[in-house]
Amino acid sequence: QVQLVESGGGLVQAGGSLRLSCAASGGTFSSGAMGWFRQAPGKEREFVAAISWSGTTSYYADSVKGRFTISRVYAKTTVSLQMTSLEPEDTAVYYCAGTSKYSASVSYSAYEYWGQGTQVTVSS
Repeated sequence: QVQLVESGGGLVQAGGSLRLSCAASGGTFSSGAMGWFRQAPGKEREFVAAISWSGTTSYYADSVKGRFTISRVYAKTTVSLQMTSLEPEDTAVYYCAGTSKYSASVSYSAYEYWGQGTQVTVSS
């Protein structure tokens, strides 16, 4: 079974940067749109960013717009999230998501494949 695997999480100081990446593991699949979600303790899972299959359309949550950039520069089966100007409020487990659909979506239910998450902690 195909699984998505995130990497790049860690501990950074406020104002710092991190780059998360996500790739398929356990086989090849026809990837469509991909996205990132995050979940902080005691909170619901929140949409962060998404990118279409072609890479020509992307969406961002208002809370991260202008600071985070989603891309699939290296392959259509991978996705990255460049995070800059990180704030303590960005602390969460970040999850990679994939779907066979071509169009990017902000909806949690639109995604079929999920990673196990990578922890991002931003200290003040």
